[in-house]
Amino acid sequence: MKRICILLAGVVLAAVSVSAVAIARPEPPTAHTALFFTVQLRHTRLGKVLATAAGYTLFEFTRDRPKKDTCLKIKGCLTAWPEMSVQGKPSAGPGLRASLLSTINTPGGITQVTYAGHPLYIHLADRGAGRTSYVGKKEFGGRWYAVNSKGHAVK
Repeated sequence: MKRICILLAGVVLAAVSVSAVAIARPEPPTAHTALFFTVQLRHTRLGKVLATAAGYTLFEFTRDRPKKDTCLKIKGCLTAWPEMSVQGKPSAGPGLRASLLSTINTPGGITQVTYAGHPLYIHLADRGAGRTSYVGKKEFGGRWYAVNSKGHAVK
């Protein structure tokens, strides 16, 4: 019984420590698959752009072709720029056209969100909602741009 109490106390202490770290440092967006995903329109210094529900900017990659993810074929690309994936069907928030919102299935079995045919990504190093400092970044042989409500690149 004494061993169980000591073990339980250790587990609680570890959980509190992890929670304290999570509170102290906001986490960047992750590459996990959302069960339900709504693409939002968020006002930024570059105008209104597509974003996650938490406000993180969504990006298109200039090397992609309509409804075709090229990033997954480039070593290290998805590590820095994970695809925005979903289980089921994504929904369009206010100001967005649901008819432009869709998904594609990647060879790895991921259902990736697209808007106006552009596969959407997040930037793993993004540290806050509404930030656009990565817009226009040249990396992995192409540029990364935000996307507006009409499905056009925001540069």
